[in-house]
This record gives sequence, structure tokens and C-alpha cells, in this order.
Amino acid sequence: MISVDAVGVEFSGSTLFSNLTFNINTNDRIALMGKNGAGKSTLLKIIAGASKPTSGKISAPKDAVIAYLPQHLLTEDECTVFEEAAKAFSVMMEMKKEMDECNHQLETRTDYESDAYSKIIEKVSELSEKYYSIDEVNIDAEIEKTLMGLGFVRSDLSRSTAEFSGGWRMRIELAKILLQKPDLILLDEPTNHLDIESVQWLEDFLTNNAKAVMVISHDKAFVDNLTNRTIEITRGRIYDYKTNYSHYLELRKERREQQQKQFDDQAKQMADIQQFIDRFKGTYSKTLQVQSRVKMLEKMEIVEVDEVDTAALNLKFPPAPRSGNYPVIANDLSKAYGEHVVFKDVSLTIARGEKIAFVGKNGEGKSTLVKAIMGEIDFDGELQLGHNSMIGYFAQNQAALLDGDLTVFQTIDNIAKGEVRTSVKDMLGAFMFSGDAIDKKVKVLSGGERTRLAMIKLLLQPVNLLILDEPTNHLDIKTKEILKDALKAFEGTLILVSHDRDFLDGLANKVFEFGNKRVKEHFEDINGFLRNKKMENLKEIERKVKM
Repeated sequence: MISVDAVGVEFSGSTLFSNLTFNINTNDRIALMGKNGAGKSTLLKIIAGASKPTSGKISAPKDAVIAYLPQHLLTEDECTVFEEAAKAFSVMMEMKKEMDECNHQLETRTDYESDAYSKIIEKVSELSEKYYSIDEVNIDAEIEKTLMGLGFVRSDLSRSTAEFSGGWRMRIELAKILLQKPDLILLDEPTNHLDIESVQWLEDFLTNNAKAVMVISHDKAFVDNLTNRTIEITRGRIYDYKTNYSHYLELRKERREQQQKQFDDQAKQMADIQQFIDRFKGTYSKTLQVQSRVKMLEKMEIVEVDEVDTAALNLKFPPAPRSGNYPVIANDLSKAYGEHVVFKDVSLTIARGEKIAFVGKNGEGKSTLVKAIMGEIDFDGELQLGHNSMIGYFAQNQAALLDGDLTVFQTIDNIAKGEVRTSVKDMLGAFMFSGDAIDKKVKVLSGGERTRLAMIKLLLQPVNLLILDEPTNHLDIKTKEILKDALKAFEGTLILVSHDRDFLDGLANKVFEFGNKRVKEHFEDINGFLRNKKMENLKEIERKVKM
């Protein structure tokens, strides 16, 4: 059991949270929730030992292993993917090396009666007890299974980590954490860089193998499927619900309704008391009663109603000009980088008004096909854009491409043209940038703020073919829902590259699956696609078992 005992944090004299107290037990699957800025990531770092609290302490058993995956990290570039993942077993390997050295000394030394010889025997005994108490495991097989579960293919394992993007390096760190089999796994936005299949694999792994988990995530389906407990940080304190995220939302609503009723009842009571005091103040016969009521008011503990995060994105896409009947037509499209074939012989037609999801493992060509549609890369075959196609494009790394030295206002004002320039502040306000926030430098913005800022570019001119590549990374659940509603109402054609099942649910009505250098068209929504996909996976597993 790991204990959080009266933990508090202050920044520059202002309190982020105080006196947080709770226990984390084996089999707990905890979703850590709260509005942006409530202190979720800070609390995770404190439990991980990466930060110190201003007050209070974290208590854990002496041998407890706490593993932490932050939102942003740097992986070393001096080894292969396999070698980096193998560092998860470094403690075990060091133990084995030390045992071998001690045994070698026992075999070669002849001072059998000395204290030094006795100490070596004690050391070997102590190390052996620890080493052989660890479950025997085929290390190479475990590393390979975990890395491939997270989306790597066998040929990736011998490649240098330097060849991989930040998202793939995050997976390597995640693999190291899972391989350690820690007592507590702390994950800060783990699904941001995972495709749908890898998210499902991670879900299953954590559900069936992890001892205890605490996760911050904006992926509603992920936290719902994984968690059995929800801890909310609000107004500097916590509420602990022994249930998953969806049920927590219902209970939180009930709690706030009860608080509001108590607040209203108390306000009425206080008004009645004050009225009595004002009416009979100075009346000799009522002096004692007036004094009694004054003391009653002074001692009354004011009921607080927990804050509701009312900041909300105000998003509506401009009317889409009419395009031709088929905005995108591809025939026998192929793309290769040298000998590496991304996809080949792809033929597809996207009709006006369709809302399409591109899904599949990372590296199978989703973003590559988008770049082909955008005319950013060369390819073999035919690709034709329909009459009057006007494209709005949000790239996967769009937020990272923003100039960090510009302010929020300058970022949009520099590219706005015509009448739009007169309403830049209004547009920023609709995206939750108001007051002093418009003068912030881009480099100090959070991931979610950068994503919102990058999205404003899509509204600067009308479009009828909207292509969004992983638009929900770093967006909180509420903002994703607002974006989803705006996309449902969008009148044009939509192509979505996303791993977020909940976001795609009810939004995309057709799925293009990327895999094995092919693109397969599924005439169903994401739920139908996933149901069929799981059945296929089960059949594959059964075939392997029979072999």
C-alpha cells in the first residue's frame, strides 16, 4: 500500500492544493481527474518521487517499485530499441553480475576462516534469495512481446532509437515500465501517441497484469474501460469515488446539486438571521437574542459549491462552399521510400459530404496518404482532387510547428487576411484565449493550448475538404466533445486520422483500414469495425494455439 499523507504544494505564495490524503492499494485502477491547472501532473510527479511537496509526504514499502511515464521525455540515442527496452531488467542483471563476481571470489580465495570470506558468503546468500525470488522469465521473449504489443515490428528492434519520433520513443519508455512489473504505474497521457490497436493492447495489459495504476488521460473510452476508481482534484482538495469515469460524472453532478441546495438553504438562513439582527438591533428587550444571532453568524461555516470549469471552446466551421461530387479519387496509388514500401495499388473514392476515418497501426501510411492528397510528396499512380476542392489541413505536428517566440495574438494576426483581421481577438476569445492570455508567448503554452491555437488557422477561410491528422492529442475531454460536435455539423467532406475511439464514435461513417501495405474500405462506423477486428484477432490467436 502506498500512502499520500497531507500533501500540499504552493507556488509563489499561492496554494495549488493542500492536505491531500489517500491510499493506493493493489488492484486499484485510478483515473486522476480535474480541470486544467488543478495540479494533476504535479501530484503524479510527487508520488513518483520526481518532485517534492511543500508539505506532507508519500509513504511506500521499502522494496516498492513505482514507475512513472511523464507527458514529455527524452530517450537516449546510443542503443537499439531492444537494448533500450532491456534496461528495464538492469537491476536484475546487476544483481546477477554481482552474484557471479562474489562466486568467483569464493572459488579463488583461500582465506576460508577470515571475516572477509564470511561477508562474501553472506552477500551471495542475500543476493541469491532476492534474485531467485523473482519469477523466472525469458527476458528476450518478454521484451519482444511487449514492444510488438505497443506497435513495433520485429525489424524495428535492431534499429537505433535515434531513428524514431517522439511518439515511438514514448512507447519504448512505456515498454520499459511494463517490463519492470512495478507495484504502481503512473501514466500521464499515455495514449496520445498510440494507435487504436496499441491502446487496446495497453488497456488489456494494464487490466490483466498491472498491480496498481494511476492515470491522467483525456481518452474517455480508455479511462472508462481501465479504471475502477476516480480521484478528482478541485479547489485544492480531492474527492475519491470508487467507480469509473462515466459513473463518477453522474456522482459529481449529484454532489454539486446537493452542495448548491445546501448553499442556497444556508444563504436563506443567513439572510433571515441578518434580517432579525437589523430589525431588533438597539431594542433593549431583544439584546440577548440579537447577540446570540450575531455569534451564530460568526461561527457559521460557509458551504462551498465546487467550481465548474465553464471555460469552453466556441467552435463553428464556416459554411462549406460546394465541391464536386468526389473530392478525392485515387487509382493504383503507391508510395515507397527506397526499398521500404509504405502502401501500393491503393484505389479509393471519397464522396462529397462523407466523414471518413483513417485507422491502422502507426507507420502503415495514414499520414503518408494525407500528404499525397495535400501534394506534399511524390507518388506513383493517379490521385485526383474534385472540382472546387478547398482543403483545410491540420497536421499531426501542427502545434509543434508554431513559432514559440511569437505571442498568441501575433500567431493569428500575422496570417489573417481581409476582414478577418478585425475580429482576431474575438476568434481568440472563442478559443479560450482572452485578457492577458493573448500576449503569452507560444513557447509557454501547454500542449492543449497550442493545439487550440493551431486549429484557429482552419477557421481563417472557408473550406469544403477538412483533413485532420490526430487533432485530439492534448485536448481535454470537454474540448474534444465541442470539436466533435462542430465536425458533425460541418457541411463539407471530412478525413480524420485518429486513434481516439470515443472521438470517432458517431462522427465517422466509413473506415479505411491501413495495414500490410494495403488500404481496405469498411462500410461501417468505428464500433462495427472494431467488433469485426476483435473477432479477426481472436481467430488468429486460435489458429496459433492449434499450431
